[in-house]
Amino acid sequence: MTSTQPRPVLLTGSFGGYVRAAAAAGQLVVQPRMGMSAPAAMRAGLLATRDARAVTIGTITLDSYTRVGDHAAVADTLARGIDLNGYPIVHFAGDTNDALLDGLLGTGFPIQVRHGSAAPGAIFAAIGQAGLAASEGGPVSYCLPYGRTALTDSVRHWAAACETFASAAAGLEPHLETFGGCMMGQLCPPSLLVAISVLEAMFFRQHGIRSISLSYAQQTNAVQDQQAIAALRRLATELLPDVDWHVVLYTYMGVYPASPEGACILLEESARLAVRSGAERLIVKTVAEAHRIPTVAENVFALETAAAAAGDERSLSYPAVDDGEVYAEARALVAAVLDCSADLGRALRTAFAKGYLDVPYCLHPDNAGRSRSYLDSDGQLRWAVTGAMPIPGRRAERAGHRLSSANLLSWLTYVGRKFDSIAVAARLSRPELAGGASARPAPTPDQGLVPASRRSTFA
Repeated sequence: MTSTQPRPVLLTGSFGGYVRAAAAAGQLVVQPRMGMSAPAAMRAGLLATRDARAVTIGTITLDSYTRVGDHAAVADTLARGIDLNGYPIVHFAGDTNDALLDGLLGTGFPIQVRHGSAAPGAIFAAIGQAGLAASEGGPVSYCLPYGRTALTDSVRHWAAACETFASAAAGLEPHLETFGGCMMGQLCPPSLLVAISVLEAMFFRQHGIRSISLSYAQQTNAVQDQQAIAALRRLATELLPDVDWHVVLYTYMGVYPASPEGACILLEESARLAVRSGAERLIVKTVAEAHRIPTVAENVFALETAAAAAGDERSLSYPAVDDGEVYAEARALVAAVLDCSADLGRALRTAFAKGYLDVPYCLHPDNAGRSRSYLDSDGQLRWAVTGAMPIPGRRAERAGHRLSSANLLSWLTYVGRKFDSIAVAARLSRPELAGGASARPAPTPDQGLVPASRRSTFA
């Protein structure tokens, strides 16, 4: 593994502009998923992310009570001395948030707030009050997988929140990232992920947001993933011509390898996929993913490992991959939704009601629940049953396919088993590569923040 170069100093108040400048400099932006209840711990995590040997973006992930708007429960839990599972930005609005971000705002280190809420109005207000301007989610992707909130209510909440967010960040460019490319984490065929990501981006645009990132989560087959990201970029170019957009890739979100070596290899593969596909930003996972919430040190290790793997990949040549069948399927889905109404919120509600969008294995009452997917012999995600979705040429492909608990378990654990097996083979054949191409020992759970000797001197 080659060592990463110190990151360029990217002084900009624009989240999208920062990512764009990094891409122009040949750097992949890497970002953790990190949220701590205590302001001091959250600040320490942000500082460690900023000082990692990589081009980074900070993350503040919110707690579950704040996500559902139960701010009384936040206050009660903290009063009893119990840690939350994220940072309560609404509860800490004002001086505490100001202290958290003191010296971080306006220094060329963007920070994104991640939340998971179907009703993000209060969260977006607190984000703006804190001087931040970047968040994520969507009316579909933060509704269907997360609870019983009606899609109609989620669309209404998100429309109002987007319009407020678009005008609230004085002097800053509001940025929203779709979560639609990550629906269910796994077993959702790429064409539906691409379609929902694009539709949510169009929804954001319709409600005043002009800086957007489109998400896609790494799935089960690298070639199919490259085709999906190519399709995502093509559709964004066609349908978002007046928007500053980029693609953000998520390291695999399903059942993770149990071994540290397998987890490292999967992380590095996601960084290589980002480079090969042209994704400008990567949300990383850590060696602790299969077992527990990671430490700050483990997050920093993941950021630096991913950045190094991306740097190595840029030195290689590789054949281009077209968008294959993914584009045709995704384009048909998007077209069917757009035909429902010029109002994207109404179009999304109608499309789900008619089954034009149907997320496999999603139990939300507003999801038709007639579609099913499976893994083929090459590890590619395929449609077994498409329900009412206008998937070209695929309606009867696996009409006779029978889902069993054994098959479902096998598909859910496919990636974890695959990369643990690769790690075992590497350990046997080349012990120096047992920890992935980085060959660096992962930090142990009791290690604290990254030592000063490993921090970049760049702000």
